[in-house]
Formats: sequence, C-alpha cells, structure tokens
Amino acid sequence: MPKKQTPEKKKKPLGIYVHIPFCRSKCEYCDFYSIGGARDKALMERYLDAILAHIREAATGAPGYIVDTVYFGGGTPSFFGASGLVRILSELDRRFEISRDAEISLEANPDSVTLSQLARLRRAGFNRISIGVQSDLDEQLKALGRPHTYKQAQQAVSLARRAGFANVSVDLMFGLPSQSREQWMQTLRHVIDLKPDHISCYGLKVEPNTPLYDYKDCANLPDDDAQADMYFYAVETLESFGYRQYEISNFARDGFICRHNMKYWVGDEYLGFGPCAASDFAGKRFTAAADIQQYIRGVLAHGTILSECETVPLRERAGEYLMLRLRTVDGIEKGEYTRSFLLPFEPIEKLLEAFAKQELAVLENGRWHLTPKGFMLSNSILVTLFEAQQKSKPLTQKR
Repeated sequence: MPKKQTPEKKKKPLGIYVHIPFCRSKCEYCDFYSIGGARDKALMERYLDAILAHIREAATGAPGYIVDTVYFGGGTPSFFGASGLVRILSELDRRFEISRDAEISLEANPDSVTLSQLARLRRAGFNRISIGVQSDLDEQLKALGRPHTYKQAQQAVSLARRAGFANVSVDLMFGLPSQSREQWMQTLRHVIDLKPDHISCYGLKVEPNTPLYDYKDCANLPDDDAQADMYFYAVETLESFGYRQYEISNFARDGFICRHNMKYWVGDEYLGFGPCAASDFAGKRFTAAADIQQYIRGVLAHGTILSECETVPLRERAGEYLMLRLRTVDGIEKGEYTRSFLLPFEPIEKLLEAFAKQELAVLENGRWHLTPKGFMLSNSILVTLFEAQQKSKPLTQKR
C-alpha cells in the first residue's frame, strides 16, 4: 500500500521590522534612535552590510514561519535611498519565505522622494507607503524641525500614486506649539482632500532628551483639554469621511488597516533588524542596543548586539494583552483571555462595567473595547485593570 502522506504543518505568520536610523535632520520632538545630518555614505554602506548579514543569520532560525508583513521604519527610510532599501528587501525575500500578499511598507518624508525612486521601490515589491506630513502649515512644520513644506507633502502623495502605490498612509500630529482647534480642523480637511487610504493622528508628546523638552514651558503648547478636543474632532470627522478608527491613533478606509502594526497590538510574532529594533519571537523578547556602531561591530564580528533579552512570563503576557488589545477597537474577549492566560476575567469585567457607566468602555458583539473618551484616559484605566489582574489567582485547570 502507498505510504500515507503526513499533512504539512502550517507555517506561523511573522512580521519583520527593519530600522533605518538615518535622517536629513532630527525633529525637535523625536526621541526615536536616529542619526541626523549630511549623508554619510561610508557609514550607510557599512550599515547595509550589517543588516544583510543579520538577515542571513536570523533566517536560519525561522524555517517554520511565513512572513506576511515587512515594515521599514526610522529614521527616514526614503533618505537612505532606493538602492539600499531594494537590496534589503531582496535579501529578505531570498532568505525568508514571504507570502504573495505580504504588506511591505516604508516610511518616507516628503523632501526625500522622487518619482523614479518610488517607481523603483514599487517594482521591487514595496506596496504601502507612509508619508510624514504632520501639518499643512509651513510655520508649524518649521517649528517642529521638519525638513519639508506642505507643498512637498502634497507632491509626495501625488508621486506615490503615480508610481503605483495603491496603499498610501499619511501621518499627522495635533497639539502642536501655538496650534488652535481651527488650524487642526483645516489640516484635517486639507489632508482628507489628498484622499489617502490611511491616516494616523498622533498627539504631540514632549519626551525627555529632545530639543522640545528643553523649552517646553515657553512653547505655547495646547493643554490637555485642548488636545482632547482636537482628538475627538478628528475621530468624528474622519469617521464621517469613511475612515474607520481601528486603534487609538489610526484610521483607515475599508481594507487598509496597517497589518504590520496590528501585529504589535494583538501579540503576534515579529523580528526586528537594526539598532534599537525590538523582537518578540519564539517566546522571547529582545531588543538591539541603541548604538549603530555597536550593531555593525556586533553583527559583522559575531559579537553582542542586544541590550536585553528575556522570556516573558504568562502573567506578564496577560498584562500585555490588556494594554495592547485595548488600544484597538476590537478590544478583549472573556474566552480569549481565560483560555490564553488561565486567569479569571470577572475582576476585569466588573471594572469594565463600571467604566461603561462613565462612557469609557463598551461591550459590543461579546468584546469589550474603549470608547474615544476612554482612549484619552487609557493610561489610568489600564493601571486600574492591571491592579485587579495582579490580585487575581490562576484558574484551576480541569483534568
């Protein structure tokens, strides 16, 4: 008799993040790891060699995975240049199994894109672009240290469409120095006119060790109530124009949510390449040191590149489930929680019911999620939920 065929084990999905830490200049508010200034071609070449070597090494440990999202972030990937980005993507394609319908994204600044560059990236397989617009007022862009004008942002969106990108996202910021509600209303209307498929709206956060932090007290920043008013206006306006909110700061037309970022929020596995890039893979969480020279030396000389590596306990994963899933409008579900973490959901649900009476949370289709009002208060809500979670005792497993 013929030997019975064993069904092939289904491969697990994997996201890949590639950090490009080069920028034309550092923005006043930016606390991401990046190097601003003139293009250092020698450093960029050495960095490219290190990234390619890291990809070759890491791929040997992922034979049971299929890559369904790739995200090039920064820094400013478009400043790095098309040639380097294409070489990295080609190496990923050569070493990993990438699904045919994979979402392959890059971040871009309006001042560092051209039609020929974008067309080359599109031909190479990039199919999603996120353009850092931030504001439609040049004086606000200048105050933020952005190296572009709004006219360049408009042109960048147009060039992306002409190059064949059918999935275009734009980033916006509110709560900017001296920004009024009326200015924010105008920004949203102008950006909606660009007809992007996805819009991210981030409230400006003043982080330590940034230039803005040093003069924050005299920057005429809108207060918390003004920021909240701008946020609620964005939620209502974008909804009316067909952009569904699916996460605290992200809105998309049907079919255009950022699949890669969703991996972070639902706890899927991902691998990161580059300094400061984080990974959550095979039960471990690890992060590369925020030092490009250490990264290059470590990869090429087989030394140390990680700043931390840990196995995450199940209860900590349960806390991450609450923190990350409650960033999304899909939220959390009782059976999902108890099956995954063997913890009772009742203490969490009791609190959510109380939050629902304050219009901060809602139960829809069996899943709890925060309202826009709840999103604005998510930090305090999560602290309360974590405290209840830490006090709960694990469920007894049935024999």
